[in-house]
Amino acid sequence: MSVLARAVREVEGSVQRGSVKPSVSTKFQVIALLVREERAQVKTDESRSEAYRAEQLKRLDGIATILAKVAVRDASLLGLLAEDAPVTDAARTLRREMLLDAGRTPAADEVPVAAPAASAVTAPKRRVVPQAVISRQLANPFLAPDYESAAAARPAQKSETRPRRLVNWELIGPLLSSFENATDGTTASMALPAAAHVRLPDSLELMPHQARLVAAAEAGHRTFLLADEPGLGKTAQALLAAQAANAYPLLVVVPNVVKTNWAREADLWTPGHPATVIHGDGDTIDGFADIIVVNYEVLDRHVGWLGDLGFRGMVVDEAHFIKNKKSQRSQHVLQLSAQLRSRAVRPLLMALTGTPLINDIDDFRAIWQFLGWIDERKPGPQLMESLEETGLTPVDPGFASAARGRVIDLGIVRRRKADVAADIPARRVADLPVELDDAAGRSIRAAERELADRLVARYRAALEARGEGATVDGVDADLVRRVAGAELADKSAKTGENVFSMIRRIGQAKAGLAADYAAQLARSVGKVVFFAKHIDVMDAAEAIFAERGLRYSSIRGEQTTRKRQQNIDAFVNDPDVAVAVCSLTAAGVGINLQVASNLVLAELSWSAAEQTQAIDRVHRIGQAEPVTAWRIIAAQTVDTRIAELIDGKAGLAARALDGSDEEISSAADVQLEALVALLTDALAPTHV
Repeated sequence: MSVLARAVREVEGSVQRGSVKPSVSTKFQVIALLVREERAQVKTDESRSEAYRAEQLKRLDGIATILAKVAVRDASLLGLLAEDAPVTDAARTLRREMLLDAGRTPAADEVPVAAPAASAVTAPKRRVVPQAVISRQLANPFLAPDYESAAAARPAQKSETRPRRLVNWELIGPLLSSFENATDGTTASMALPAAAHVRLPDSLELMPHQARLVAAAEAGHRTFLLADEPGLGKTAQALLAAQAANAYPLLVVVPNVVKTNWAREADLWTPGHPATVIHGDGDTIDGFADIIVVNYEVLDRHVGWLGDLGFRGMVVDEAHFIKNKKSQRSQHVLQLSAQLRSRAVRPLLMALTGTPLINDIDDFRAIWQFLGWIDERKPGPQLMESLEETGLTPVDPGFASAARGRVIDLGIVRRRKADVAADIPARRVADLPVELDDAAGRSIRAAERELADRLVARYRAALEARGEGATVDGVDADLVRRVAGAELADKSAKTGENVFSMIRRIGQAKAGLAADYAAQLARSVGKVVFFAKHIDVMDAAEAIFAERGLRYSSIRGEQTTRKRQQNIDAFVNDPDVAVAVCSLTAAGVGINLQVASNLVLAELSWSAAEQTQAIDRVHRIGQAEPVTAWRIIAAQTVDTRIAELIDGKAGLAARALDGSDEEISSAADVQLEALVALLTDALAPTHV
C-alpha cells in the first residue's frame, strides 16, 4: 500500500507541474492495474478480519480517487483507466518492479525466462559495459582480478572444539535493542589510535579526529560505519583511509547530487589516484582510474561489470539511502559488497552517514550487512566469535552492554562537533513567527478547524460506541491517540484537508514572507541559503529575488549533475550571487555552502534529522562565522506545534549512538503528535 501511495503522489506531482511524459503515463496505468488487482485480492482474503479488509479498501479508494482527479487534469490518461486498455512491455516491467519493491513475488508467467532466483537482485531493464572498461580488461592481463589467489590467502576456518553457547539464539533483535535502549551517556565510537602524520598535498591539513581514523585504516582496520556529525569531513577521511589501506581500485557509491564533488575531493586529497565519474551509460569514464564514483540512480545498469572489476575497497556515502532492503539500490549495494568480501582479502568497506538512523533502529540492518557484520539472519563470523567470547546470552543482564560494545569495536566511529571541533563557531536556530492574515491564511485556519472538527466527530463517535456504561472524566488521552492514529493511517483516502496537505499549503503561504526576509538578510549580511521542501515554494521565492534584483543559484533534484554543480560553484565563488535556493531533499546532503553563515528554513521538516542536515551544509569545517538558521513559523497554526515537537525530542541517533536518554522521535511520531495536539486543543473546555 505504501508503494502505491508513494507512486500515485509522484504521478500527481508530475501532472500538476504539467510534465506528463511517457514514463508518467506508464506509472499511472500500472497504479490503476495494481489497485484493481489489490482490491479483488483484499475482498477475497478471508484470512483477514472484516475491519482490516474495510480499512484496506478505504485506502485503495483514496488512491483511486487521486487517479481520477489526475485523469481529469490530463485527458490523455483517461483511456488508460479502461479495463481493455493495452498494456505495454514497459508497463509490465514497471508492474513487476513495483511488486518486488513491495515484497511481493510476481506470478511465474510474469517473470522473464532469464530471471534470477527470488533471493537474487532483480535483473535491471538494461545493463551496459562502457567501452573504456572493455579497454581496461583487454589492455593488460595483470590488471585482471585474481580471485583464486584471494581465496587462497583467506585464513582457513577454525575447527570447532568448544561448545557454541549462542548458536541457537536469535541475536539480531537483541543487538539492535542494545543500541535502541542505550542511555549510558557514552558515545558509540570505537577506540582509535593516536593521530599519526599523514602526507597531504600542500596547503591541506587534517583535523586530529580525521587523522585518527586514517591511522586506524593504516593499522589494519577495514570496516567502518563513519557516523560523524555532518560537517566533520567524512569525505576526506574516507579517501585518505583508502589510500592508507591501498584499497584500489575503489568504488564509491553516492547520491547523484554529490558525485561530481567526490571526484573533486579525490583530486584534492589523493591526487596520485585518478578518479572518474559514471554519468548515464558511462561513455565518458576513464577505465583505468583508481577511484570510480557512481550514483545510486544509475547503479542498476552498471552493477554487472562493477562486480567483476576486482575492487579492493567500497565506500557508500549517505548510507542511510540503503536502509530499505527491498529497494533496488539497496539490493545492488549489498550484492556488490558480498562479491567484494568473497573475492578480496580484507577489503576496505566504509559506510558514511551523519544520520544513520532516521525513523527506526532497523535502519542499521542494511548498513551492518553491507559491512559484513551480519547477514539476513545472524551475526557474521567475526561478530559471532566476539559475542561468544563474552560468555553471555541475551537473557543475562550484562549482555546488551557487552554486545553493543562488540558491535562498536567492529568499526562504528561517531564524533560530535562539540567534542572534536571546538573551533567551528556556534550555531543557533532562531524562530521567526509570521502572521498569515491574507486570504490564504484565512483559508488555512478554516481548513485546520475543519480537520479539528473531523477529529472531534471521530472521538465522540468512538465514545458513543462504548455504550452508556462507559464514562470518562475529562479527555480520554488513550482514545485521542487512537483517533489521531486512525486519521494518520487514512491520509491516502481523504478527499478533504489532512495534516500533510495543510502543511504544504502553509509552506506556500509562507513562501513570499520567507523570501522577503532572505532578501533583507542578503542585503545586510551577505550570502544566504534558502531551503524549501516543495518546488512551488522555491519558484515563488526565486520570483521575489528576481524582482528585488538579487542574483541567485537554484539547486534542485531534477537538474543534471553538471548544472547543479555549476549553480553551487556560482554561489560559492561569485560574489554577486547572493542567495542559494535549495531543495531540502536534493541539497540537504553532501554539499558545502559554508561561504554563507545565514540560512532560511522556509518550510518545516517532519524530522529533526532533515533540518539538521540542511543546517550542516553551512555549519561545517571551514566555517568562520557563527551560523544562524532562521526558521519561518506560521503563527496560530499547526506549524507552531510541529516546530515545538521537533525541538522537544532528540533524534533516534542521539540514543543509539550518543548515549542520550532523551525521548526518541521519528517523522511518524511528529505527525501523530501534531494530530494529538490538534484534537486535544479542540476538546479543551474553552473550545466547547
